[in-house]
Amino acid sequence: MTERAIPTISLKDYDVRKEEIQAQLVEAAEFAGFFTLVDHGITVDEIEAQFDIAKRFFALPSEVKAKTAHDVKTNNGWEYKAQLRPSTGSYDQKESLWLMRTSEWPSDQDVPHFHATTQAFMAKCTAISDQVLTCFSSALGFDPAYLPTANDPTHPDCISQLRLLHYPQSYDAAGSWRAGVHTDLGCLTLLFQRDGEDGLEICPGRESHTSFAVGDTFTPVPAHTGPIVVNIGDMLSE
Repeated sequence: MTERAIPTISLKDYDVRKEEIQAQLVEAAEFAGFFTLVDHGITVDEIEAQFDIAKRFFALPSEVKAKTAHDVKTNNGWEYKAQLRPSTGSYDQKESLWLMRTSEWPSDQDVPHFHATTQAFMAKCTAISDQVLTCFSSALGFDPAYLPTANDPTHPDCISQLRLLHYPQSYDAAGSWRAGVHTDLGCLTLLFQRDGEDGLEICPGRESHTSFAVGDTFTPVPAHTGPIVVNIGDMLSE
């Protein structure tokens, strides 16, 4: 594996620096497909609080988590070892909880403060994605509000989701994949990590859907609490 740096982009003074930020975002999208956002407005404490919510949910017994059952029609709810990757021929060794504003959520009785903490976190993520998508809209020659409006999570036809993930600790990873090689289907993915919880590897600059990345060189992305790793999804890359 070869480490290749991905761009770091600051959103500080966004309204004043919008043209500069837009140019940096476009360059990162065109030549890497990934970038890291800093100075984005979500504090480390807020990120840690959301990770704590996720940890407490995934620590529940399976029968309690299953009360928020996965709906294949909307792709919302809890799932465990459910994704079969063509790239590996095996199921990802992870569990996740997909959430939309209008989907079924775990109860605060099972996970205290789940709703308030998670709704506030989702709202801040939406604000960040709106800033990024506004820049991309302008760069593509659309009205600045075009992509943010198309990705408005309050719209019933919009699939804007928060996904909480639990990857099992791996002592001997040979022959198993916590998450196989894939691309993301949507416009943007905002990925939050925590210090010391490494494992993410990316392939900057590759084309979507090319033989499941056979022969590609992947770059480890060290995990840090605070910065947001963003990747361009298939919808936006097309």
